Amino acid sequence: MSKFSRNVGSFDWVLIVLYLALISIGWVNIYSASYDPTVESFFSLENLYSKQLLWILLGFLIISFMLFLESKFFERFSSVIYIASLLSLLLLFVFGKTISGATSWYNLGFMSLQPSEFAKAATALALAKYLSDIQTNIKTVRDQVRALAIIALPALIIIPQPDPGSALVYAAFIFPLYREGLAASYLILGASSITLFVLTLLIGPLYVALAVLLIAAFLFYRNRKRRPSKRLYLGITLVACLFAFSVNYIFENIFEQRHRDRFNIVLGKEVDAKSIGYNTQQSEIAIGNGGWFGRGFLEGTQTKGKFVPEQHTDYIFSTVGEEWGFLGSTLVIGLFILLILRIIQLSEKQKNDFSRIYGYSVAGILFIHFVVNIGMVVGLLPTVGIPLPFFSYGGSGLWGFTVLLFIFVKLDGNRVNEW
Repeated sequence: MSKFSRNVGSFDWVLIVLYLALISIGWVNIYSASYDPTVESFFSLENLYSKQLLWILLGFLIISFMLFLESKFFERFSSVIYIASLLSLLLLFVFGKTISGATSWYNLGFMSLQPSEFAKAATALALAKYLSDIQTNIKTVRDQVRALAIIALPALIIIPQPDPGSALVYAAFIFPLYREGLAASYLILGASSITLFVLTLLIGPLYVALAVLLIAAFLFYRNRKRRPSKRLYLGITLVACLFAFSVNYIFENIFEQRHRDRFNIVLGKEVDAKSIGYNTQQSEIAIGNGGWFGRGFLEGTQTKGKFVPEQHTDYIFSTVGEEWGFLGSTLVIGLFILLILRIIQLSEKQKNDFSRIYGYSVAGILFIHFVVNIGMVVGLLPTVGIPLPFFSYGGSGLWGFTVLLFIFVKLDGNRVNEW
């Protein structure tokens, strides 16, 4: 019996079954969203679902390769993998293919490959390697700057492609950083900045500044017995007010018009059903049509009528909502939640820092994709072009998430073997 065969029992089959369930349900919905009765052959590569099935089958070969490698390979060569991923992103500016306005793909002839989908796993490996090497909580400014540089480099290369959606995903690495000792004040600062930004767009900077002053005065009065620092309170209040008054400038001069339109639609300030808001409106209609139990497989009127653009990619969840209803949507959401919680649970059981940090990175990336994509499809968040893991059509996305997940499956299997 080979070493690989002996190790099969050490892999976490809960993760593997959840993965198989998600790609299977995802493929069924891609089939429905892209079904074309005029194409007679099921296996014709003119069908998007046939192509996706091919990507899935090739994905199993990738899985076999990932699980065949020694787990130490990923830690030992993490820096090399990270540098290679950065080079693959940089070379897009020379050799990249432009699709939908973004130069994010390589044209390989038989398919287009998007390196940013694999850069997430490479960044997770590099971050896990760095944090495990320093063997301490990242509380010094130097360690924090270096960790943030590892995260920021690929994101800064991706943004000018332009692909802000893929760059946004790198915010997911705040989860492993926080787990490894990053101060909660950073999370509070980030959440406060986002809240101030949105509130300023909704009600204006003057009212936001007044609210900040009132909250600061209340907190200072409440904590007066502890003799709080007046300078600290005044400094934070001043920075918050200045930020509020700078929001409109940032929004009007730094954001592109399409980004401003998407924010305005979500905030209810602007309704544009014919152009920038069309996708979201049609997606909401499709999900609303599903009701409790859905219209049934291949029976969705919005889906069959091709009213939702990009329904097989970023808006695939609208097919789930229309054809499988509230119950089907709840099942899919439940599977994603179980997958993420299982990864976190296994991460806490890891015997070495590298595996634990990598596991938290995987959970964070999947969480950001899951929340942002579904929030986008149901109209709660602006459209940013983030695929739903294991569901959205595309070989690069499927393989990228598969590599991301099964590196962790391999690392976790090694933990079991070492007991």
